[in-house]
Amino acid sequence: MKKRILFFLLTLGITFSGCGPYSFTGVNTTASSYQVNFFQNNAPIVEPGLDIRFTNALQDLILNQTNLQLVNANADLVYEGEIVEYRVSPMSATANQQAAQNRLTIGINVRFYNNLDPEQDFERRFSFFYDYPAQTQLVQVQEEAYEEIFERITQDIFNESLANW
Repeated sequence: MKKRILFFLLTLGITFSGCGPYSFTGVNTTASSYQVNFFQNNAPIVEPGLDIRFTNALQDLILNQTNLQLVNANADLVYEGEIVEYRVSPMSATANQQAAQNRLTIGINVRFYNNLDPEQDFERRFSFFYDYPAQTQLVQVQEEAYEEIFERITQDIFNESLANW
């Protein structure tokens, strides 16, 4: 019986040791820390609090999907940038030439620095949108809109910077 348990534990250890730093989220990095600098809102329309909400959303996503430590300085991985677009525009019209649907679009310019492997550095713009009925005020759907937009943008940033599929 002891030999079976020992064999099982040995097999389990070999199976999960793998060939390097890899996790079930697809992260393949030797980094141990990350830093997310404040994403200032430089969009033509400045929505109060949007900057801190996005910064926190990116920090939380990386914290929840990796074992990296969030630090304030000297990190292996650094994210910075700015909100460059916050726009509401009509998307479709009714027969009376009135908007039937509006779209909130948020765009973020991101600079990513990998201090362990500078070839992984990039600067790129990420954006996503949320459609809602024209009869609805944005303030009524704002929480849901931000949540959906931030979830998509932060996941895209994560995939671009850490998910080496």
